[in-house]
Amino acid sequence: MTNEYKYKFASLILAAGKGARLRSALPKVMHQVAGVPMIGHVMMTLGALKPEKTVLVIAPHMDSVRETALAYDQTCAIAVQDKQQGTGHAVQCAETAMKDYAGPVLILYGDTPLITPQTLIKVLSAIESSDIVILGMRLADPTGYGRLITDSSGQIEEIIECRDATPEQKKTTLCNSGVMAVKGKHLFSLLKTLRPNNAAGEYYLTDIVSEADSHNLHCHVVEAEAIELAGINTRAQLADAEKIMQQRLRASAMEQGATLIDPTSTFFSMDTKLGQDVVVHPHVVFGPGVTVADNVEIRSFSHIEGAQIERKAIIGPYARLRPGSVIGEGAHVGNFVELKKTKLGKGAKANHLSYVGDADVGAGANIGAGTITCNYDGTNKFNTVIGEYAFIGSNTSLVAPVTVGDGAIVGAGSVITEDVEADALAIARAPQVNKTAKAKAIKQRQKKA
Repeated sequence: MTNEYKYKFASLILAAGKGARLRSALPKVMHQVAGVPMIGHVMMTLGALKPEKTVLVIAPHMDSVRETALAYDQTCAIAVQDKQQGTGHAVQCAETAMKDYAGPVLILYGDTPLITPQTLIKVLSAIESSDIVILGMRLADPTGYGRLITDSSGQIEEIIECRDATPEQKKTTLCNSGVMAVKGKHLFSLLKTLRPNNAAGEYYLTDIVSEADSHNLHCHVVEAEAIELAGINTRAQLADAEKIMQQRLRASAMEQGATLIDPTSTFFSMDTKLGQDVVVHPHVVFGPGVTVADNVEIRSFSHIEGAQIERKAIIGPYARLRPGSVIGEGAHVGNFVELKKTKLGKGAKANHLSYVGDADVGAGANIGAGTITCNYDGTNKFNTVIGEYAFIGSNTSLVAPVTVGDGAIVGAGSVITEDVEADALAIARAPQVNKTAKAKAIKQRQKKA
């Protein structure tokens, strides 16, 4: 099924929940799945369908939710639910922002990061011949979920919350996901009929179904897989969502031509981009903002974030690439090497036990084991430039700002504080002194002590 929807509709996202069971100061929808806040996932999914209008309902002081949503859709309208009085009340708070919108209104929740464009298209397609469409799911254990009560023709007569359901109604396995589409011309008039006559004393959005039935409006159910519809209310559910999303991302990477030697130990962010014939060894983590070109090999226990890796490069094992790093074609970043905001030129190598930060390393240069670019003086950051085919000896400290010219050699154990011209040899260490028999004398003195 295509990700495109050809008809006009509006979307309404309910995101005012505080997520008390997550036990967090962070708004619930700001918790991340695959490196993206849950509200970001929902905004991206809606963005694929191009709604005419989107309204986000948040609680007071949820500035982070507002800013995140607007980062995905600058035209998104914001409505504030001052008091938590249920889902029906939350939708009522969006009435002004909807401005008498008469077309289909898709209502969904900010804590459903796994829902797909294809599923939402099924709901929107069904609303073309109905007045209300409820997205349902069948659960082996429906405990805690509202039940969809239908008649013999499949018309939904009522949605009953679990706490208000009778023992007979609880036997129903067709459950309410919370997602629905309602013709805008009916939505807010139906909401005006809501009463808090339930165990929670709240205005339930689902109560509009029984009211719609009394007005002979058509209300039908569309079913989808439960795995993408469950909301996230606990840390355990958040971990489950992460697991499912990672499975999707791994499958997509392999379909696009990457080899994951152990898919279950490879972790992606939503925006990770891998080229063809990339080989990823076990236990690799991709943070946000990573692009990997064709024929790259990434070895075990590497952590990569905000970095660009060009074709035929080799990364790791145990490498860390931090934001702003660009690894050139055929370059090597090896064991226990950390790069931060560093450009490593074509064919350059930093193979062992080094930190290279705020640096520009030329093509073919070699960074010896134990090299450090001293880029921070406690107040400011400074840059290091290493020229093409320069050789930096082991255990060298390059005190920035400093430049090592093309083809230069820096002797092992040096502390370089001044620029090194092209093709020069730089040695900056104290001369070695050997004192004959001194070691023997020291040992004898130690024995007497």
